[in-house]
Amino acid sequence: MSHIHSLPAPRVAAAVALALGLAPLAQAAEETTLEEVIITAERREQNLQDIPISATVLSAADLDKRGVTDLNDIQTVAPAVAINVVNRSTFVNIRGVGIAQSAPTSNPGVAFYIDGQLIPHEQFIGQAFYDISSVEVLRGPQGTLTGQNSTGGAIYVRTPAPKFGQYSASFEQTFGNYSWIRSIGAANLGFTDNLALRVAAVYDDRDSFTDNIGPSGSNPGNVGLKSGRANLAYRALDGRFTANLRLEYFDWQTDNNAVKNRNDAVTSDPFTIEEDGRSFMDQQGHRKSLELRYDLTDSMQLRALSSRQRGKTEDQTDGDRTATALPQPPNANVGRVAYARTGFKTWLHELNLLSTGEGRVQWVLGAFYMHEGIPVSLLRDNRNTRDFVQSNSTIITHAENESKSGFGQINAFISDTVELIGGLRYSKDTQSYNRIALPGPPLPAGTDRIGPPASSSEWTGKAGANWHVTDDLMYYGTISRGYKAGGVNLTLGTPNFAPEKNTVYEGGFKSTLADKRLRLNGSFFYSDYKDIQFSSLFNALPLTQNAASGKAVGGELELTGRFGAWGVNAGLGYLDAEFAKAASIVNTVTNVQTLVPKGASLPFSPELTLNAGIDYAFEVGGGRLTPRVQWSHVGSQLATPFPTVATLVPSRSLVDVRLTYERDNWQVEAFSNNVADKTYIASQLQNSTSATGGIIYGAPRQYGLRAKVNFGD
Repeated sequence: MSHIHSLPAPRVAAAVALALGLAPLAQAAEETTLEEVIITAERREQNLQDIPISATVLSAADLDKRGVTDLNDIQTVAPAVAINVVNRSTFVNIRGVGIAQSAPTSNPGVAFYIDGQLIPHEQFIGQAFYDISSVEVLRGPQGTLTGQNSTGGAIYVRTPAPKFGQYSASFEQTFGNYSWIRSIGAANLGFTDNLALRVAAVYDDRDSFTDNIGPSGSNPGNVGLKSGRANLAYRALDGRFTANLRLEYFDWQTDNNAVKNRNDAVTSDPFTIEEDGRSFMDQQGHRKSLELRYDLTDSMQLRALSSRQRGKTEDQTDGDRTATALPQPPNANVGRVAYARTGFKTWLHELNLLSTGEGRVQWVLGAFYMHEGIPVSLLRDNRNTRDFVQSNSTIITHAENESKSGFGQINAFISDTVELIGGLRYSKDTQSYNRIALPGPPLPAGTDRIGPPASSSEWTGKAGANWHVTDDLMYYGTISRGYKAGGVNLTLGTPNFAPEKNTVYEGGFKSTLADKRLRLNGSFFYSDYKDIQFSSLFNALPLTQNAASGKAVGGELELTGRFGAWGVNAGLGYLDAEFAKAASIVNTVTNVQTLVPKGASLPFSPELTLNAGIDYAFEVGGGRLTPRVQWSHVGSQLATPFPTVATLVPSRSLVDVRLTYERDNWQVEAFSNNVADKTYIASQLQNSTSATGGIIYGAPRQYGLRAKVNFGD
């Protein structure tokens, strides 16, 4: 939306273009322009260049071109993002804010949505990456429209909408080393002008990068995913009413992570482990949602979304990461073989009333409700060394979470070029947690509750101003506040933890240069981080504590250009995040309450995140041949506030290459990821209830062929 008269572009924009040395290239190339980037984070479709959010938005074409095939790849194409995949969970941190511990009472710091549905737990966000239309990575607190548990930011995934009156299909096949087979099929069935169905499915299977020379027969690190989704769309009343019924099912079966024992006395090869305990991880689940939209008037719409989600995770781990250990005492915290089962049952509802059209004032009102139950069973078999036979140390738990909130935001042009923004949200969250541990004495009636329910409420929001200097340049300044709900700790005798708050002061610009062939966006921020929730392990059980406070300064810069046959992109993230005051936190390695000094680095806060890519398209044989090279760098980071060899994740720089040939309705691609075959640490695991810690190494060189064909309209 714009209410801007034609004004001369500022000299700074021209200077940037000249400084980049791209003007001569643009003049020499054929005339091309960048497509408008659409973002939906504010419940409506908007141009990325018109909203005051630091965001990376990737279309389906962008994801294909940059080789993004799973959520973990996002950190290679979006600045200020750090992702760690550990066992059943995918931990996302943006600007050093997020989550690093999987527990039924833990809350993420980065909200994850797929087609408008909040996925509240990190265990079930990694299965969504197929048949995608766009991914939006929002940096900074999203405390108004997203709400609680988005102190670091949010990720919105969109799948293609059904098309009315059209029939089409596509099929994509990948073959790679490590016996990688990935098949994706999708079909659009436009039955009438008012009824359409889109279905998609994926089969993804790959051997492990790691060789297990132990006697267990497990193949830790392998991949096995089967998933399908459907979206039935209906419209009536000349398009004023629309309904979308979405269904999704997934089945993810692996032999769990390949974790290298830090004290491995058999071999130093990072891709060789030895385990005698059978390891596996099975996840199944489904999501159902109904989204209704009705245009009350030409400028006002009512939206309602209801979602029911169910999922379960079953996993078993070789507790000591060796093939030689003896059985342990029956009640030892770390079992020889440990089996865990976690279930999730979630209901959530959201109701919105929002403006539509091209008015000078745009607004949205909303209400949100969520309730979920999370039963967990942890069983250890310390007498057996190969597989789970009987439990001699059992923990049975049940968590209940409830969240209610109301919110509103208004954007108003007070002149042709100046826009003011104000948003506010009130959230109330409650959590209860019951636990029974066996063996042990019988518990008196009513004493199975760990402690009193945790209840937290908070006001969050956003205020700011945009200056639309021209249609192609906008400056903005905002203050945004987010919060992560408090909760109950899992260990008897430990207090509940309080909410976490993050207030960010941000300024930035959005610019389109060189006759719309270059997009350059930048932001800088200061973060005031209070009552930080730090997850650690105490007596091998997850423990969340509130640290004193933290602060961070940083910024992001992103560039996208298309100059005839040339395409370029680059991203830079800088982050200086530290403890603003000294804090006393349990050190997972020593299991002792330890003082963290003021100025110490916050975990999962790489100072530099960089990415760059370049491609060139040749016309060959009636088609287009495009070689592409891309590079990414993630700086060093800590897994806990205590710097040791067991917590340091060193920096890494990776290069990917691909060669794509497109013609008519088909394309074929040869690719190699991590072409230099660099060995690097992807995650550092700490000791837990089910296993000792260790190292997860990142993927070595992968290569293969990918082909895709489209049919129909």
